[in-house]
Amino acid sequence: MTNLYIKDFPILNRKINGKRLAYLDNAATSQMPKQVLDAVYEFDSMHRANVHRGLHTLSEEATNMYEDARKKVAKFINAVVPEEVVFVSSTTDAINFVAYAWARKNLKKGDIILVSAAEHHSNLVPWQLCAKEVAANLVFIPINNEGELDIQNTKVEWSKVRLVAIPHVSNVLGVVNNIKDIVKFIKKKVNDNEHLPKILIDGAQSVPHIPTNVQKMGIDFLVFSGHKMCGPMGIGVLWINRNIVGEIGEYKTGGGMIKEVTDKTATYSHVPERFEAGTPNVSGAVGLGVACDYLSKIGLEKIHEIEMNLMKYSLSELSKVDDVIIYGTKDYQKRSGLLAFNVKNIPSHDLATIVDTEGVAIRSGHHCVMPWHKRQEITTTARLSLYFYNTKEDIDALITGIKKAQKLFMGVN
Repeated sequence: MTNLYIKDFPILNRKINGKRLAYLDNAATSQMPKQVLDAVYEFDSMHRANVHRGLHTLSEEATNMYEDARKKVAKFINAVVPEEVVFVSSTTDAINFVAYAWARKNLKKGDIILVSAAEHHSNLVPWQLCAKEVAANLVFIPINNEGELDIQNTKVEWSKVRLVAIPHVSNVLGVVNNIKDIVKFIKKKVNDNEHLPKILIDGAQSVPHIPTNVQKMGIDFLVFSGHKMCGPMGIGVLWINRNIVGEIGEYKTGGGMIKEVTDKTATYSHVPERFEAGTPNVSGAVGLGVACDYLSKIGLEKIHEIEMNLMKYSLSELSKVDDVIIYGTKDYQKRSGLLAFNVKNIPSHDLATIVDTEGVAIRSGHHCVMPWHKRQEITTTARLSLYFYNTKEDIDALITGIKKAQKLFMGVN
């Protein structure tokens, strides 16, 4: 087993049920390297203080570390200025931010919100509620047989589309959607610069795995989470195109986001502080900043290359096992490092439990994409998801676990 990065991840030394841990649940949460763990510990043990409001040494240190993390994140996604980066608690929080602070302020009756037909609940339920409240219409972009967004066959009155909220990478099908081409198509269809829809990209499954340049994507919002990219839990990012900041209202109010408050009125601070009310997750931001450094040092191109080689191997080995059903494209070059699958006659939850006896961690369930599963007339799926610290031996352990499950269920049946 040759992987230069395993040594950085203490948890990968664990034994699960007496077997080496093969962690294949990275789409849910990645692991943290020692560099990030040390940075979080260093902050909380030596610099812990609240930011922006104190003049003492610890507060100034914490503020500098917090704002330095913002700069690192901005550089990681190639934002124009750090002020375009707003720290939130998660991808879910970021989408809700846009739903409440932009959509409810700007959408009106009859407007259309466009989402994909394989959407994560975090990028669906907020728009369901928003559409209901403002009497807008929720329309779905179909998914083709390869699992790609079929934007060209979307039946919609384009002149009424005001918001498009879609994933860069599907968290169930693993397909990488060509955002630049999709944006170009939408703008051509609308053909009205005065009424171009705002475009929100869910980057939770893409930002940790492939190079991201928000300046080249032609979008308005990008959302992603720290815990899926070697960072701490409880920290996420909302990138807002600086050209539309004036269209956004307040989402959370209170301390830290104000300039002046009287008995009856308040004026607000500048962006991004205006959007970060209350005490932020400073240690989480610091950890995320170091995670950006760590991933950048490896290189996103290298990370993607490693994952594609592993995905090619995964597809090949799974295809050799009888009764394995793979969802989405079989072309590894169109995928990111995840895929959903089932084994005939074995419920996915049972499969996940059995492969765990081999030390293998996979996800089972509907992966927060229940409508897609229902349309496929399947209850749940199993999902393996890769990162750069995985190896072919991890895949081999999964295959061993699947065959073990098949033998067990053959006896049951």
